[in-house]
Amino acid sequence: MSTLASLQRQQLTTIEEIVRDAGAVLMSYYRGDYTVELKGEADPVTEADHASSRLIVSRLNAAFPSDGVLSEESIDTDALVGKHRVWMVDPMDGTKEFINHTDEFAAMIGLCVDGRPTMGVVYQPATDTLYRGVVGEGAEVVRRGSISAADGATEVSPLAVSGTSELSALKLIVSRSHTPETVRRMADEVGITQMVKSGSVGLKIGRISTRDCDLYLHPSRGTKLWDACAPEAILAAAGGRMTDFDGSPIRYDATDANALENMRGLLATNSVVHDDLLRHASKYF
Repeated sequence: MSTLASLQRQQLTTIEEIVRDAGAVLMSYYRGDYTVELKGEADPVTEADHASSRLIVSRLNAAFPSDGVLSEESIDTDALVGKHRVWMVDPMDGTKEFINHTDEFAAMIGLCVDGRPTMGVVYQPATDTLYRGVVGEGAEVVRRGSISAADGATEVSPLAVSGTSELSALKLIVSRSHTPETVRRMADEVGITQMVKSGSVGLKIGRISTRDCDLYLHPSRGTKLWDACAPEAILAAAGGRMTDFDGSPIRYDATDANALENMRGLLATNSVVHDDLLRHASKYF
């Protein structure tokens, strides 16, 4: 992303620093003792989620005092009214995987301008892997080995989605904890036989952006705006596409707490097969 304008580069550097520090907070809890609560049925939250949220929100407010900030663990939609720019924060995407010690969890920060994602960072601290992207400018993955390594070599690689167009050749990435029956039926219908399991929406999208997989289906409500914002920015910057199951863009300018859920699901692809999959998906939603 050497072509980034100086302002974009400065902002991206700032949020990378914040998300890496949040990742260090998550890792400080990861192998230790922490409390787990339920926000809703099958929706756990830990002390680590809250600690990461406090760090990210306070740092974003300090760095960008005129912007709105919406975090999963500190929802204040009133603060977003009239904001041209809003940061969407998931302080830990993949809490179940954190609890189960699979390493498949991430801290995510995305920037929306006028309701659309423009910049995103997804950081997997357990593997020290960071995905970053600016829509229209490009996307990269940064790998530095173990988070505990003092002098780990840094590898930066450009991100670009696959060009796979044959539906039966697609590799589908699905949730590690649960794959909806509708996803299995749709995969069978189009002839998809390759499935990869992973936690975290952000890490799933990261693997589409590295060409390791080609698509992700979430054909129901359940994900929220902060689950989709940073991943969508990275996917779009890598040449992919994300919509709901109607084919409509995800809107991130909701200022009502009841409008934070992606009610029409998520479809994320390499873009090439998106319209074909939407035609198949319509009967399953």
